[in-house]
Amino acid sequence: MRKLLIVLFLMVSQLSLSGVAAAKSVDDQLLEKLKKARPDFQFGEVSSTPIKGIYKTNIVNGPTIYITADGKYFFAGDFFEVSDNGLVNLGEKEMEQERVVALSKLSLADMVIFAPEKTKAYVYVFTDVDCYYCQKLHQEMPALHDLGVEVRYLAYPRAGIGSPSYRKIASAWCADNPNESLTALKNGEDIPDNVCQPNPVPEHFRIGGQLGVAGTPALVTADGKLLPGYMPADKLAEALGL
Repeated sequence: MRKLLIVLFLMVSQLSLSGVAAAKSVDDQLLEKLKKARPDFQFGEVSSTPIKGIYKTNIVNGPTIYITADGKYFFAGDFFEVSDNGLVNLGEKEMEQERVVALSKLSLADMVIFAPEKTKAYVYVFTDVDCYYCQKLHQEMPALHDLGVEVRYLAYPRAGIGSPSYRKIASAWCADNPNESLTALKNGEDIPDNVCQPNPVPEHFRIGGQLGVAGTPALVTADGKLLPGYMPADKLAEALGL
């Protein structure tokens, strides 16, 4: 009897391992097929969804796409579950978890942080110095601090790495006083061109693209929710639960 149980255990283990290997093989095959069809795109990792035979990935700086297991068909956009409590955006729900994990791995030392005397809540902000609404949001800083909101800036030059916007924002990150330099740029002032190497701007830009950032400012809460663009201080504080 004991020998029979051991044999059954080994059979189940082998089946489980072969299932994992097959799942990985499908992921790899789908990613290879996508890259072959569009070598000009960057794709994130392929993963399964709650729907059998449907997989998902995201186009960096683009939408999430959902693919059939054979790789022949896909659709882009939102993927909803109809639940007893209404419609649930499955893609956004999963992305919220991914944002929490990805942002928690970043060093606070690589962000430009504007903190009040007493922080009640914080928000990550992917920002660009040449963006009007990024500048407008920055003008809300005194009001945000009065409300206890800490702003953690990550660099997201919309024109791309190597662009004039990139050189500006990288120079702010490389400055002796990044907070003052970033504020000066958002006030329309010039700062010395000083792009140090390495700097965290390319990594921030890459991660932003993977996490669904398509424009600036892109605000991400502590629980991974992506908030829509510019918000006045009182509205942002309310969205953060203050």
